[in-house]
Amino acid sequence: PRSDCIAAEQLCLSNSTCNATYRTLEQCALAKTRVLPLDHDSRVRCLNAELDLGNSSLLHCKCQRRMKRQEHCLRVFWTVHASMADGYFNLETSPYENSANEEHWKTDYNKVAAVLSGKDCSRLAGDATNPCLKATHVCNLSKKCVRHRTDYASICTRGAGSEDMCDRRKCHKGLRNFFEKVPEDFTKRILFCPCQDELCGERRRKTIVPECSFHYNTKPNCLWLLDSCLEDHICKSRLADFQQNCQPTDMSPDGCSQHNHAACLQAYMGMIGTPMTPNYISNSSVDISLWCTCESSGNQKEKCDQILGMFESNKCL
Repeated sequence: PRSDCIAAEQLCLSNSTCNATYRTLEQCALAKTRVLPLDHDSRVRCLNAELDLGNSSLLHCKCQRRMKRQEHCLRVFWTVHASMADGYFNLETSPYENSANEEHWKTDYNKVAAVLSGKDCSRLAGDATNPCLKATHVCNLSKKCVRHRTDYASICTRGAGSEDMCDRRKCHKGLRNFFEKVPEDFTKRILFCPCQDELCGERRRKTIVPECSFHYNTKPNCLWLLDSCLEDHICKSRLADFQQNCQPTDMSPDGCSQHNHAACLQAYMGMIGTPMTPNYISNSSVDISLWCTCESSGNQKEKCDQILGMFESNKCL
C-alpha cells in the first residue's frame, strides 16, 4: 500500500538530499499562499524541486479521511503537489486513498439496528413511511452516532436566526467530525435516506442544519466560495477528491467516469463541513446545489457556471 504522507515526510527529512529538496518545496508552497505571483526563476526552481523528488515515496503518498493528524498529512501532500493547484479548478488528483466500494454501501439497515440494540426492531418498523426518521432512530441506538450528532446540532443551532449569527466555522468542524468519526453505515443513511413525501424531504434537507452550515444572508458568488475553499487544506483536498470521483461521463451506466458511484457519494459527503458545503435545495427532490450564484461574475461567468454545474447537474452524483 502507498505510504501515508506523514511517514513519507519523516523518511525524506532523514535524508540530506531529500530534506533540502523538500525545504525548497515548502518555500514554494508558502509563496503560493501569498498574493504575489512567483517570478519565472522561482517557478522553474519549484518545478525542478518537484521533479527532483523523482521516485521518492513523498510523490506517491496519500492520506486517509479518518486519520489522526489529517491536516498535517494534507499539508505534506499539497507541499509536494503545489504545482497541481495552479489551475483554478484543476485538482485532478485526490490526496485521499479510495476506500468506497459499491458492496460496502449496500447495508441492511435493520441488521445494523438489531446488532446495536440487541433486541428486535419493532419500534423501527413504524418508521417505514419516513426513512429519514428511521435513520435517526437507528443513529440513536449508537452512543457514538448520537453523541456526535447532538454535538454538531447544538453548535450549529446556537445563535441561528438571531442577530449574532451562529459560528459557521465551529458548525462546519462539528459536521466534519460527525461524518469522519461515525461509521458510514449511519452517516450515509441519514444523509441519503430515500424520500417519497415532503415531510421526509424536509427532515433530510435539515440534516446539516442549513441555517448555519449552508445559508448566508445573501448568496455569495461561487468564485468567492471556491477561493475560500482553496485557501483551506481540508476543503481543497475534499474538492480534489470530489472532482476526481464525481467526474461525469455519458459513456458509463452510472454516469461516472471512474465507474464508482459509491466513491462519488463518499466524496460528496466529504464536502459537507467545508466552505463549499452542498445541500438539497428542496423537500420534494434530490436536487442539490451550493449556496452561491454566478450573477455578476463578469468575464469569469463560464468558470463560475462550471463550478456550480459540478453540483447542480452532475449525472454521476
